[in-house]
Amino acid sequence: MKKRLPPLNWLRSFESSARLQSFTRAAVELNLTQAAISQQIKALESQLGTQLFKRLPRGIALTDAGLAYLPAIHEAIERLAVATDEIFGQGRPKLITVRVNLVFLTTWLAPRLSRFRTLYPNIGLRFTSNIWAGEGYKKEEADMEIRYGQGGWEGMKSERLTWDELFPVCSPSLFTRTSPTDSLEALAEHTLLHVIGYEEGWGYWLNKTGGSHLDTSQGLQFDTLIAALEVASQGIGFALGRSSLVEGMIASGKLIAPFEQRIATSEAFHLAYSDQQYLHPHAEAFRAWLLQEAEVQCHDYSDGIPQK
Repeated sequence: MKKRLPPLNWLRSFESSARLQSFTRAAVELNLTQAAISQQIKALESQLGTQLFKRLPRGIALTDAGLAYLPAIHEAIERLAVATDEIFGQGRPKLITVRVNLVFLTTWLAPRLSRFRTLYPNIGLRFTSNIWAGEGYKKEEADMEIRYGQGGWEGMKSERLTWDELFPVCSPSLFTRTSPTDSLEALAEHTLLHVIGYEEGWGYWLNKTGGSHLDTSQGLQFDTLIAALEVASQGIGFALGRSSLVEGMIASGKLIAPFEQRIATSEAFHLAYSDQQYLHPHAEAFRAWLLQEAEVQCHDYSDGIPQK
């Protein structure tokens, strides 16, 4: 015999209390009294035959059973909310918000967006910038985020989008040699353009390529890679390019890559979203499309074919 499911209002009280870590804040969110929340939690615990919360002198904490139960209840409530809005929301479209690193949006995503629009003309997307890679993910601000780093952020699922090689780029007017060279000494004659927040910067690249003796302390610093690449294209100095981001600028002649030395990056762009958040079907469609585009690019690079 199947076990009787608890009433939905009990489950909503549990989910809200667990998420907010407070019966009082849950009462405010659900427009109930604190006593009503407490009573519903006790009734739920009684029906399940186990304690879900530890009552502490200053607040509450989930028990092991509560921690195990929360993800399933959270996802079920999210699914109900999405289905209710889609079916009974009087045709209001869901706008998917994506926080994205500016250089990725400008050089990688923008050239591909027309393909997504052709496949999904009725899906609305809103892009907001995410300059600082360490900035915390905020569910109320975005459905998902594209950020740069090693991946594995706490509380988030992350899926890798790029597999890059790292190499110097500059304006054709800055470096006039007509063929690649193995000598890095020429870099000492030019301004190096640094990007704040990237672990794999000039010092890292030179250490890996035998140029650790060169001075990297001087130069200009920027808080976005797109700014450094733009300044490089104006003939001011050398920036470190990532293959997936500078292919278009090199193909157009805006930048050149005069050195042969290239190293694989361990940092990458990732699609990230909350590990407790139910993805709206439109967000899931964007996610699947984005991963497919990344797979195509990775396959093209492995075959030595630049992405068109």
